[in-house]
Amino acid sequence: MPSSPQRLDPPYRRIVTELRARILTGDLRPGDRVPSVRQIAQRWGVAAATATKVMATLRDEGLVETKVGSGTVVSARTNHKPSVSPTTSPRAQASVAPRQALSRKQVLRTAIAIADREGLDAVSMRRLAAELSVGPMSLYRHVATKDELVAQMVDEAFGEAELPVPGPEGWRAKLELISRRQWELCRRHLWLPRAVSFTRPLLVPNLTAHTEWTLRALDGLGLPMTTRIREALTLHGLVVTVALSLADEIEAQQETGMTLDRWRLGQRKRAAELLESGRFPLLATVPEEAVSDLDGLFEYSLACHLDGFAALLAAKSR
Repeated sequence: MPSSPQRLDPPYRRIVTELRARILTGDLRPGDRVPSVRQIAQRWGVAAATATKVMATLRDEGLVETKVGSGTVVSARTNHKPSVSPTTSPRAQASVAPRQALSRKQVLRTAIAIADREGLDAVSMRRLAAELSVGPMSLYRHVATKDELVAQMVDEAFGEAELPVPGPEGWRAKLELISRRQWELCRRHLWLPRAVSFTRPLLVPNLTAHTEWTLRALDGLGLPMTTRIREALTLHGLVVTVALSLADEIEAQQETGMTLDRWRLGQRKRAAELLESGRFPLLATVPEEAVSDLDGLFEYSLACHLDGFAALLAAKSR
């Protein structure tokens, strides 16, 4: 997707980042009191609601806990980064080093696997840490927030699609190729369509490369850049729209335990009453598979769209 100016983090996130850093570096140690909601509001000049959100976020991340008589303190389960003095022996330094290095790719692939199985809402820092058998704090070397995690998951997923250079001959073959590659991605990762935005695009390399590749596919057609970017967005929107229907159906099956065929059986009497009333004679003749075949719908939509784009080019040449 096309890039847009970077938005500043909201105030509560900046405060969370600062307090989290103090906890992880050991400036605030387990059992130490953290600023109260009132102190956060006064010190950072924010509303009480914002300060409350800061505290809730730190609590959700397992960084702080409330103790009777002590207020809110750094959680005893927090693993801050130990400091090593210059005189510490190599053996002592080795003893405080993490036993297992966690790679960024390992974090992302695990998060993607959770989302593939259970949906994007199932992905959280706590769940991811549990899946990796590490403390939640280990993840913050790779991702600072859930939003950043999702953005990197999208980038990782779009990196799975190979975009050949220069690609097949002709603009139509190129647009067909990238549309089908994106359709394959959305079928593989049902959460992906909901993680991207047209108005607030994610600034990640692999996703941006798809838009750049599409724009380049339209080289030599004499089109202004406004038309080219609108074509790229329209093409991507076509893929996402059909993919969302696919994702909705899979989620409905997971939530209800009922397949589409079983759902249709349950609706058969009602459908018969509606369609056999004579009010909708054309709909009554539509085969069921014509509606449920989302692969066929995607191919039909793509072909019709590209036919229309070809007509636009023909009109322009005249």
